[in-house]
Order: sequence, then C-alpha cells, then structure tokens
Amino acid sequence: MRDSLRHFLSEFIGTFALTFVGSAAIMQTAQGGGNLVAVALAHGLVLSIFVTAFMHTGAHFNPAVTIGMLVVRRIEPVMAGLYIVAQVAGATAAAFTLKFAFPAAVFAATRGGGQSVSLDVSSGQAFVLEMIGTMFLVWAIFGTAVDHRAPKIGGFGIGLALAIDILAFGTLTGASVNPARSFGPAFASGIFEAQGIYWLAPITGAIIAALIYEKFLLTDEPEPVDHGAIGSQP
Repeated sequence: MRDSLRHFLSEFIGTFALTFVGSAAIMQTAQGGGNLVAVALAHGLVLSIFVTAFMHTGAHFNPAVTIGMLVVRRIEPVMAGLYIVAQVAGATAAAFTLKFAFPAAVFAATRGGGQSVSLDVSSGQAFVLEMIGTMFLVWAIFGTAVDHRAPKIGGFGIGLALAIDILAFGTLTGASVNPARSFGPAFASGIFEAQGIYWLAPITGAIIAALIYEKFLLTDEPEPVDHGAIGSQP
C-alpha cells in the first residue's frame, strides 16, 4: 500500500508540474504574441527536472508512456492503471489551479494553456505528427533511462526530446505527445477539441516505439568489437 501511494504521488506531482509550467508558459507568452522557444524550454526543463527527481519511482508522467511500458511488460497492469489515474488527476488539478490563479480572460483565450490542431493541417496529419513526436520521446526514455547501457544523464535527454517536438511542430498541434497533458486543460476549459487525436496518436506512437526498442535495440549481448563505437584508427 505504501509503495502504491509513493508511485501515485510521484506521478501526480510530476504530471502536475509538467502541466502547470507548460500551460503557464503558453498563457504567459500568448499575451506577447507567443514565443515557441520559451514554451519549448519551459516544457523541456520542467520534464527534465521532475524525471530526474522521481526517476527512482518510474517518472512516466504520461499515459502513453505507461501504456507503451505495459505492452512490453515493464510495468504490471494494476500499477499501470494507478499511474494513468495519477497522471490524469495531476494534469487536471494543475489546469484548475491555473484557472483559479490566472486572469480569466487569459485562461479562456488560451484554453487554459492546452493544445489545439491548426487549420493548416488535417486530422490525419495531426495524428502522424503527434504519433512520431511520441515515438521520439519514448525512444529517448528507453535510450537514457530504461536501457542498462544508458548514459547517466538523469532526465536531461527526455526533457530535450519534448522540447524538440515542440520546436518542430508545436505551432501545428501543440506537440502534446501526452494524453494527460492535453486532457487537463481541456477539462478545465470545457473545450475538448481533437481529444481523440491527443489520446490515440501518442498511445499508438508509444507502443510502436517501445516494441521497436525492446525487440530490436535492447540487448544484453556486448557490441561486437568490429562494429559499433568509433575509435582512433591505427
């Protein structure tokens, strides 16, 4: 019971922080016309910090990541359900906190710092962008935290993966790559536009990325000496 509470709290707090800081950055920059770099940095930095802080308890902060881990059997089904409930609750609590703390006009104009699909792209294009962005994020998670050969860089690489997603296509879909991150502001604002995309695309991308890394890239066998790392040549 104590272990379950510990995992629930870490997922709740981490997802709360990601949604709070990310949405606040969107609302703040929107008043000055928007600043994609600032929004990307805010998301990337807060994710880096809290993944590093809570890495010992999982630090998914994303239902898509949890489902990807479930598919490759890196988390038990009951614990995965606990994670997802905590993530959605954390994101929703953060959104309602911002609704209380920010000017009502700013919150309404930005949909609580949530995401929306640009009129310049179709639903299919938005789905592909969110799916591929999530694949990048999950590969960063496996390569820097799951793989036993991973470099000891904490959550830095994972935060950067989210930041580059936002820089790459944030103006088109918001680069949520996280169902909870999108659901919280949508619930608080009452605008549920494109929630199907923001749930199905990240989950699809996470499952594909987790399977590829688990089945083809993750191995306990040492890399053969005649290929792999590049060193000085005699």
